[in-house]
Amino acid sequence: MKTSRGEVMPEAETVHVARRLSEGMERGVLSFPLTSFQERGSLDVGAYRGYLEGRIAAGPGAVFPVCGTGEFTALDEDEYREAVTAAVTVTRGRVPVVAGIGYGWAQALRFARIAEDAGADAALVLPHYLIQAPQDGLVEQLRKIADGTRLPLIAYQRDQVAFTADSLRRIARIPTVIGLKDGHSDLDRLQRLTLAAPDDFLFFNGAATAEIQARAYAAVGVPAYSSAVHAFAPEIACAFFHALQRGDADRADELLRGFYVPFVELRDRRTGYAVSLVEAAARLRGLPVGPVRAPLTHPAPDDLADLQKLLDQGLELVGVGR
Repeated sequence: MKTSRGEVMPEAETVHVARRLSEGMERGVLSFPLTSFQERGSLDVGAYRGYLEGRIAAGPGAVFPVCGTGEFTALDEDEYREAVTAAVTVTRGRVPVVAGIGYGWAQALRFARIAEDAGADAALVLPHYLIQAPQDGLVEQLRKIADGTRLPLIAYQRDQVAFTADSLRRIARIPTVIGLKDGHSDLDRLQRLTLAAPDDFLFFNGAATAEIQARAYAAVGVPAYSSAVHAFAPEIACAFFHALQRGDADRADELLRGFYVPFVELRDRRTGYAVSLVEAAARLRGLPVGPVRAPLTHPAPDDLADLQKLLDQGLELVGVGR
């Protein structure tokens, strides 16, 4: 198979990346870092490198820069290039780097090629913009992206993108489509998809604050999950992950009751908190992330105060000071 650049699609390389991701999923959460901005809003690459180093040092299974938590849609192409390049430089091959790409297939390809040139290992295909599309169109969208880049691809279903079992079989036959991230939390549908997929196809729990549903996803064969909490409190994220790994239900429940459930309740107070609350928590810990960009807004003062109390409570549960 050839790309539109006339390059042979390296099947062995795709298999290698898929294997690295599979191995990473077994030893750590999937990290979705914030993107660092200066107070006036411009990208702060130096701060971003330092922030990323802290995420990598915490031992994630992979890092997914410039995705939803990283405000992909707020970046222009030059900023995107700088951010992905920084992520590749910081990780130094220690963990796979999976860059977010998105919009329609033509624009997604522009970002994919930037990520490819920057040295990313794979790309997460974020849902396309605005329209509801039939299943044939969802499959063709991925096919067109795959035909134009060497990068292995992970499809992301949420919002207006939801694959049927038949469509899953079709995208799994595209040589460089290696996995699916699910954000719908429809476990009936997800079980059908896992049963329809090849044995080596990767699945990721991409629910908002995925730890809440981690055990339910694992029950249908999807133990790997993304963690927004890792973006600001890897100590809490890792403690929960390892509790699940060793089957310590009491410890997992303690962290859910003492931190994750109240965090979700706080997150649900206002639209946009799935990202802006994560950014605010990182700032409260002194991490160099800066403000969110419009259309997101900074959390309200009362919510920030509650966030600080909750953050202190969560860190105390894992034996860490502020």
